[in-house]
Amino acid sequence: MIHVYLDDYRHCPKGFVLARNAEECKHLIDEEEIDILSLDFDLGWGNPTGYEVVRHLVEHGAYPKRIFLHTSSILGRNQMYELLSEQLPETTELFGGPMPQCVLDEAAGK
Repeated sequence: MIHVYLDDYRHCPKGFVLARNAEECKHLIDEEEIDILSLDFDLGWGNPTGYEVVRHLVEHGAYPKRIFLHTSSILGRNQMYELLSEQLPETTELFGGPMPQCVLDEAAGK
């Protein structure tokens, strides 16, 4: 089981697999079992956003155990949160903000 961090700019936290764009993230969702998925919304001018990844999750029903929305885009966070909260299975936890330090420590093996 892996942890995935989707972001085109920020540094990837220890213990996570970095996806720099929506396509890389969707590939990981399709191929791996994911514990923690942390999503950014804006992934570079003209590129698909984190919302595209959320739509992929919903369409394929391949949900991780925990989803965090670390984006600084309030509109993007709200869009992703709204779609996820409507479709989320009971086995997945959704958090509307970035990972707290205790989760980062857990993923890093501390």
